[in-house]
Amino acid sequence: MHALAQSFGNLLVEAFHYMALFGIGGITAWASVVTFLGMLDKGHVTVDDILLLFIYLELGAMVGIYFKTNHMPVRFLIYVAITALTRLLISDVSHHNGPGLGVVYVSGAILLLAMAILVVRFASSRFPSVQVPARAVRDPEEG
Repeated sequence: MHALAQSFGNLLVEAFHYMALFGIGGITAWASVVTFLGMLDKGHVTVDDILLLFIYLELGAMVGIYFKTNHMPVRFLIYVAITALTRLLISDVSHHNGPGLGVVYVSGAILLLAMAILVVRFASSRFPSVQVPARAVRDPEEG
């Protein structure tokens, strides 16, 4: 009875997992198309619009990677955060016509996130989550 309940529970979790991924992917695609059509309707494109499309692209790539590997790519979340903060920074400077202390705070946050990417990349190369067997190195003398 326990094994049957466990396999049924696993089936429900997997079904929810795939439905949620398809939903998030579909909503991301829909939002990017609506944004693109809005740009066409405006007749011009701003840097804010381009950065928003990059955010949608990164979210779509993150969903695709998660769908294929069942691993959440933390670096992509940080990339989305950096792009969102860059968009905020550009929007703030262009609309308020003057740098203030907020520019320093947002720039500091972007710098911290960039350093976090370096830490994550270093840690993942130094301590991989999946152990890759060492390749047999051929001796060039052996031919």
